[in-house]
Amino acid sequence: MIELDAWLQRIERLHHRPIELGLARVREVAQRLGLQLTCPSVVVAGTNGKGSTCAMLDGMLRAAGYRVGRYSSPHLLQFNERATIDGAAVADDALIEQFEAVERARGEVSLTYFEFTTLAILRLFAAQALDAAVLEIGLGGRLDAVNLVDADCSIVTSIGLDHADFLGPTRDGVAFEKAHVYRGGRPAICSEPSPPQSLLDYAQSIGAHLRVLGRDFELILFPGQGAGLEARPQWTYRGPTVRRASLPIPALRGQHQLRNAAGAIAALEALADRLPVSQQAVRQGLLQARIEGRFQVVPGRPAIILDVAHNPQAAEALARTLDEHYCTGRTHAVFAMLRDKDAAGVAAQLRDRVDRWYLAPTGGPRGMDSHTLASSLEPAPAAMDRFDSVSEALAAARARAGPDDRILVFGSFVTVAEAMRDLQRSGQEPKASKSE
Repeated sequence: MIELDAWLQRIERLHHRPIELGLARVREVAQRLGLQLTCPSVVVAGTNGKGSTCAMLDGMLRAAGYRVGRYSSPHLLQFNERATIDGAAVADDALIEQFEAVERARGEVSLTYFEFTTLAILRLFAAQALDAAVLEIGLGGRLDAVNLVDADCSIVTSIGLDHADFLGPTRDGVAFEKAHVYRGGRPAICSEPSPPQSLLDYAQSIGAHLRVLGRDFELILFPGQGAGLEARPQWTYRGPTVRRASLPIPALRGQHQLRNAAGAIAALEALADRLPVSQQAVRQGLLQARIEGRFQVVPGRPAIILDVAHNPQAAEALARTLDEHYCTGRTHAVFAMLRDKDAAGVAAQLRDRVDRWYLAPTGGPRGMDSHTLASSLEPAPAAMDRFDSVSEALAAARARAGPDDRILVFGSFVTVAEAMRDLQRSGQEPKASKSE
């Protein structure tokens, strides 16, 4: 039997372009497979916050006793991370079985890596006795392979500028693409408090039941009072039919995670007749949700923070979260990005929070060399060095940082993945983000 890595290499070579949006080819193969999810499904789109929203939805549903399949992308260290059932990554042999089925069904139809693997994971979920499926859009929404699923509820988390070559250079255009995950007559959640008009217009045109954060549902944050556990801040979710008070701050760090949590709870409210979830399960799910690479703090001194922030909106959220977590020492940043990203926009958000920069290249066809990356920091900061790899940059930062300093590794999934592998080799195992 062909092993998983060999299968993935074969799939990667199938199509002449790594990304080619469009549903015609993938829909044809899905029809040949007879692909259909019978459990309630939630599809999540957005520039940022998709993975966090999916993690919290998954956590709350599982805390309520449901058997949940969650699909997310990209992965950091192992492909299996993309598909979890009951919180556990799917085994190699289960994935290979589905790859074989897709390969048989596709015939002469050429599929991209994402299309092929999405069909395989959806077929895997369809064969399981799932109570719910939580599915993350890969890119955009309208033409993304995950949008094959006729979702029972859809969420758009945030709308910023990213993937301009595919989604256009304006927020209005990006919002239009993402709004196509909505379905007529079904709940459509938007946890972006200021969505462009194009999203509102599209939802209205198809008759979706749109609920927008700040308009149809809200979150109210209460600062902690008293001493001990009572001093921790709490918040309240208030929706059209449900009020959930005294909620804990999500385990995922950053105030922006409250918006993602509110969007996830809004989806649960909309699906309450099919998937009722108790207050205790909501609380437990928020506290137990984990996702790697989102302000993930590696224990030790100096602290190492891993964050996949790769667009200006995500970098802005990262900057705010750094401000929320005070550091008595200096901040050292290991920075590497892909060349089709807005490196200057990302760097601008962090420039005032970083004391010393360690620039590294990324590999592959989308890679950016460190000299090009340095131009995104013009005028160049006085404390800036270039290295031949993320591993070398991280080693230099660890050698230079004092025990009260912190090291930030950010810029892309591949940047964080390389740092995680390096930390594992050194025996410093990263742990998924959680509350302190």
